[in-house]
Amino acid sequence: MTSSHSKNPAVQQLDALTHGAFTAVTASERASRIREWLASGPSVDDMNHVFKELSGRDKGAAKPIRERLDELKRAKGQESLAADWATKGSALLALPRLNIADALAWQRDAARAGAPLSREPLSSLKAALAERVKGIEDLHHRVMVQKESAVLLAQRIEILSTRPWSDAQAAHELLVADVAQWQQQAESLVQDPVWPSADPKFPPQLEASTAQLKALWTAFEAAIAQAREAATNPAAPLPGVPVWAEELRIARDGADEPVQKASKPKVDPEVRIKANESVESVLQVLEAEMAQGHGKASAGAANNLRNALREFGRHIDDSLEARVHAALAAANELEGWQRWRADQLREELVGKARALLNRPEGQALGGRKMQESLRTLREQWKQTDQGGAPNHGLWKRFDEACNEAHKVVEAWVERIKTEATQHREQRLALIEELRTWGKEHAASTDWKQVQRGLNQFVDRWRDAGHVGEKAFAELQKQWNDVIHEAASPFEQARAQSLEVRRALIREAEDLGSAAELHMDAVRSLQQRWQQEAQSVPLDRRQEQKLWDAFRKPIDEAFQRKTQERERAAAQRMAQMSERDRMVLEASRQLDAATASGDTQRVKAAMAGLEAALRGEVPRAVATSVPLAGAAVAPEPDAAPTAQAEPAALATGEATGDEAPSQHNPEQGLAGSTAVPAAAPVRSARPVVAVRGDDRPGMKRADAPSPEARRGPGDRGADRGAGRGDPRRSDGPRPERGRPAGDHGRPYEARPGYERGPRLGDEAFRAQREAIEKAELALRKLAAQAHGEVVTGVLAAWEKRAPDLLPAAQALGKQLSSSARATWVQALGQPADGSAQNAATLMLRLEVAAGLATPAEFQADRRALQLVLLTRRHEPSPAETWARDLASLLLTPYDAAQARRVQAVLKALLKH
Repeated sequence: MTSSHSKNPAVQQLDALTHGAFTAVTASERASRIREWLASGPSVDDMNHVFKELSGRDKGAAKPIRERLDELKRAKGQESLAADWATKGSALLALPRLNIADALAWQRDAARAGAPLSREPLSSLKAALAERVKGIEDLHHRVMVQKESAVLLAQRIEILSTRPWSDAQAAHELLVADVAQWQQQAESLVQDPVWPSADPKFPPQLEASTAQLKALWTAFEAAIAQAREAATNPAAPLPGVPVWAEELRIARDGADEPVQKASKPKVDPEVRIKANESVESVLQVLEAEMAQGHGKASAGAANNLRNALREFGRHIDDSLEARVHAALAAANELEGWQRWRADQLREELVGKARALLNRPEGQALGGRKMQESLRTLREQWKQTDQGGAPNHGLWKRFDEACNEAHKVVEAWVERIKTEATQHREQRLALIEELRTWGKEHAASTDWKQVQRGLNQFVDRWRDAGHVGEKAFAELQKQWNDVIHEAASPFEQARAQSLEVRRALIREAEDLGSAAELHMDAVRSLQQRWQQEAQSVPLDRRQEQKLWDAFRKPIDEAFQRKTQERERAAAQRMAQMSERDRMVLEASRQLDAATASGDTQRVKAAMAGLEAALRGEVPRAVATSVPLAGAAVAPEPDAAPTAQAEPAALATGEATGDEAPSQHNPEQGLAGSTAVPAAAPVRSARPVVAVRGDDRPGMKRADAPSPEARRGPGDRGADRGAGRGDPRRSDGPRPERGRPAGDHGRPYEARPGYERGPRLGDEAFRAQREAIEKAELALRKLAAQAHGEVVTGVLAAWEKRAPDLLPAAQALGKQLSSSARATWVQALGQPADGSAQNAATLMLRLEVAAGLATPAEFQADRRALQLVLLTRRHEPSPAETWARDLASLLLTPYDAAQARRVQAVLKALLKH
């Protein structure tokens, strides 16, 4: 379609041109109309106008137009490339002498440039150049075959010289035809049209083979003509071939007559000696190579011997000449056998080369493996050529198979080059990006972010792909310069941080070597280290090494402090009273019982700890304690007696003039032994306890006790101490019916109060923590048991199995045994489907438990509450909840109601 529109046509015109693509309602319809319009073959100008207007409206619909424009652009570029490379190819074909390398380079460079070699005219030029190259290669092959044929003809002539001359005469006619045919073929090679394009090394080889064969053939013709004349004319001289001369002499005169050899000209003795030495040296080399089985070397040595024989043959002795002919005959036989073996090896190599492309689909070799395989096969071929004469026919087949397989390598190499180019561009772009990033973060102090960015750049550089060694060396130098420039502020910060950390290490060493370890200084020093470590990151190994050096002196100081604390604890244990040991042991037993999770065991352990706090021990333990305290009378000035001591000491109170005998636990335990203890002596005046405890949190000894500050009638005197709290008196509590005047009196002055021995700090803390853990564990176990009871009730309802209902003891004191029997009876009956009754019962249960009702049942609950208000003399839901639940258990199980029943039972069955 030709365009008659202006440069910027209106949308209406473009819509009419594209068959309504601009006014289409949906994107799919618009794209369909654009494809129909493109199928009609619009011009490039129309497509440009439509694409320019449509790309801003719908990029999806404009995409086919863009692809068509790109395709036309590529086609236009390929036409230009095709014209350029067609000109170059035609110039190559017009040359009188075509170089094979230039033809192959034309095809390779054209493919690399993206020229369409599969289209005309490049396809025809490619075929013509391939045919021309094939003709040149065929000519090379014919030249090598012709050269090999010349060698074979020369060997046939030399072998005939070692046999009877009659055999040579019989083979003369056939040999004449073969030599004439060889000369004709050599002449046809020179007259071939592609001969000027042959490799420069082949024409000299063909000329040398022609000259060598011509000289040998001329000598053979003269020798056989002389042998014929000697055979017919007894007076004629014998030929120069020793075997023929010997045969003719025997035929002439008989075997006993002296051999009449062909007369040789007289030779100067010095010349003869020199000729013998020259031929002897070459002959020894040939014999040595044949003895070692070196085929290639023996062939070369045989050629050298033939050349020496041609030069010095008429001057050497007859014996040496015989040795020379025998050695040449043996060399010919060895060469023939080695050539046969070498041909077998070459056939195997040809098969391996062809098998490279005939592998199964899943076992095809890649580019690199194919390249290595071809290199290995060619090396093996070279070794085979070194061991024997070459075979150009097999070489042609082997080379063709290798070239066919090498196409895979060429495709791989091209792909590698393309990827290397892309990788080089990526690396250059990465270098520029790093340079820009370094300038942007030159003033940054967030060193962790800087390190993270540098590590990301390093990872991207490592994964940027493969490039050539030379290109990589060049790019690596640029990369090192840029990354060192970008990382220089970070490296400076690292160096400063390293100096700061070393200074902190020296401070830590000073703190660790001090006589007293100051915890505030240690914490401050550790905080400074953490701040430095979080602000400037170092290498992980270096940072760990510095941290170990920083931590070592502080750890050693803490270890010394721990050892001192352990020694002090050991001393305290050695000085600990028997009652303190009993309390510690009971505390450990309570901890073990708490860890076991057994409620009965925990309660028993708590009772044992309370008994230990009261000073009660088994009889075996009590009788083992020496009763020294019972025989020693107290000092006259002693303050309170052993019976009045426990309460004040257990609460951390003691008198200022406490006697040493009051710390003896045997005095408080004497009452539990079989031997009666001495009667305590009470003080005439009431003892007012004052603070004398040095434990953390305790007041000074000179501070008055809270009891001393309280007045008569102060009911808060006993608050803050529980029944099992050791701060209270370990003696019996005063009865509730005591006189009102006792409220303001101290515990020591109350009737019936008995004071026990004082607990040490370690025993006091151990029993307090053990009791707290035990009480917490009991609460958790109670909650767990309560949940299991509720779950058991719901399971019995779901399965209607009365045997699954928990026992009365587990249900608790809130439920009587008669109520549980009612539940069992309800579960034993079939379920009743009265849904309205179940809803009312559920509401009564929630009212009894004081729980909220779901929003959808709020109206029903208000109605129920109004009904309950009008029935004042009926029992409330809180009184009838057990009977209501029994009625609910008669209804079918419902999951939604079960969740509401579970919440109700949690509230109603609390112990």
